[in-house]
Amino acid sequence: MNVKGTKKKNQVLTVNIFEQQEIIAKAEVIKENLQASTWRELETNGKFDKNEKLSFVGDDMLILGCDVGSETHYARVIDTRGRELSKSAFSFSNTLEGFQSMMDWAVKIAAFNDKKQIVVGLEPTGHYWFCLATWLIGNGISVVQVNPYAVKQTKEVEDNSQLKDDRKDPKLIANLVKDGNFGMPYLPEKLYADIRRLSMFRDQLNEDRIRNLNRLHREMKIYFPEYKDAFGKIDGAFCLEVLKVAPFPDDLVVLGTEGIRQIWHEAKLRGRGYVNAASIFENAKKSIGMKDGAESSKLAVKWFVNRIVELDEQLADIEGRLNQMCMDIPYAEKILAISGMGENTLSGILAEMGDISRFDDVKEIQKLSGLGLVACSSGKHKGETKISHRGRKRLRYWLFQAAKSAVAHAEEFKELHVYYTTRKDNPLKKMQSLIVIACKILRVIFAILTKGTTYDPKKMLGDIVRPHEQIVQAA
Repeated sequence: MNVKGTKKKNQVLTVNIFEQQEIIAKAEVIKENLQASTWRELETNGKFDKNEKLSFVGDDMLILGCDVGSETHYARVIDTRGRELSKSAFSFSNTLEGFQSMMDWAVKIAAFNDKKQIVVGLEPTGHYWFCLATWLIGNGISVVQVNPYAVKQTKEVEDNSQLKDDRKDPKLIANLVKDGNFGMPYLPEKLYADIRRLSMFRDQLNEDRIRNLNRLHREMKIYFPEYKDAFGKIDGAFCLEVLKVAPFPDDLVVLGTEGIRQIWHEAKLRGRGYVNAASIFENAKKSIGMKDGAESSKLAVKWFVNRIVELDEQLADIEGRLNQMCMDIPYAEKILAISGMGENTLSGILAEMGDISRFDDVKEIQKLSGLGLVACSSGKHKGETKISHRGRKRLRYWLFQAAKSAVAHAEEFKELHVYYTTRKDNPLKKMQSLIVIACKILRVIFAILTKGTTYDPKKMLGDIVRPHEQIVQAA
C-alpha cells in the first residue's frame, strides 16, 4: 500500500513537472512574439473610436492593470470577460529588475491561460509612469492609459468604498481597459521630445523667477514702501542695477541723484533711468521704511536680484534654443504670420500639442486642451454651455495667450472680438469671445501644419454678418 501511494505521488509530481515545463516553453514563445501597438499605428490610420478599442482588446490578450507609484507598482491581470487570472496583486519595484520580474510573472500567466499578447493599462498621473511605459513598449507590450477621474468614479463598484487601495486600483484599471475606456499614451519622440522637455524647463525657470520676484517685493515693501513710485517696474534693467548697489533709502540718499545716474551710465542702459534719478532720490529721502534689520535684508535683496538677473540670462538662452527647434517643424514658420503670435507662444503651443500627425481632426486637439464645449442640460432645463477644462492645461494656457495677443495686435482679430461681444444675436462675454478666438487660432495652426497653407487674415472675418448682408439674404 505504501509503495502504491508513493508511485501515485511520484506520478502526480511528474505530471506537474511536465506542465511546468510546457508553460515555460509557451512563455518563451509568447515573449518572442510580443508586439506592442502604439498611437502611431492605431491613431494615425483613421479614428480609434470605442468599437475599435473593444476590437483591439481581443480574447487572446491578457489585460494587466497597473497602479503606478514612485518606488513600487502593483499589478493585477484579468481576461476579456473580467475574470481575475492573478491570485493577488503583484508588487514590483521601479527598477529594471522589477520591470523584468513583472513581465516574467505576466507572461507565465498568459502562457497558463493560452493568451498570446499583453496590454498594460495605467493612470497617466505624475511622471512615474514614463519609464515603465517606455520599457514595456520597447519589450513588445502594448500600453494604454485610463482617465484617473474614471478610476476614482468606479472605486465603489468593486467593494462599495471610495477608499484608495494600491491593490484595489489595478483591477479597476484593468476593467476600464476591458470595456474600451482607454486612450493611447503619447510620449513625444526625437525633436518633439526635446521641445517639450525644454519648454517645461522654461516654465520651471519662469516659476522660479516669479517666486524670487515676489520675495523681492516683500523685502522692499518693508524697508522701502515707496519703491514702486521710485522705480516703477522693479524687475526693469535699471532698477535691478540700482538694487545691486543701493537697495534701501539710506543707501540711495548717500548716492544722491548723480550717483544714481552714474549707475545708469556704467550699465550703458537706455530708457528713462537718467531722468528718473531725481524722483528715486526724492522718494528715498521721505521713505517711512523700517530701519531695524535693514542690513540683513540687504543681503537677501541683493541675492534675489542676482538670481533674477541670472534667470533672465538662462531664459533668454533657452527661449532662443526652443524657438530654433520649432523652426525645424515643417511649416511652423508660417504660423508667425499671425500678428501677435510670438515665437515663445508658438513654441509653447507646439511643445504641448506634439506631433500634429497623431490627430485626425482639430476637434481632438481642442478636446486635448480642455477647450471642448460641454452642456449642462437636463430635461427641459438648458444650462450654460462651457468648456470642459479637462486636458493639458499648459496647451490651454498658451492658446489663450495667443488669443489675447492676437486681439491686441491683429486687426482682423480685434474686429472679430468686437463683433462677438457686441452682436445683436447671442453676444458673448469678453472671456467667451477670447475662447472662441483661441479655437479659431488652433484651427489656423492645424491647417498650416497639416496642409502647408498660408495664413489669410481675410478668412478670419467670415463669421461677421454685416447688416447689409442680412438684408440681401432676406431679399
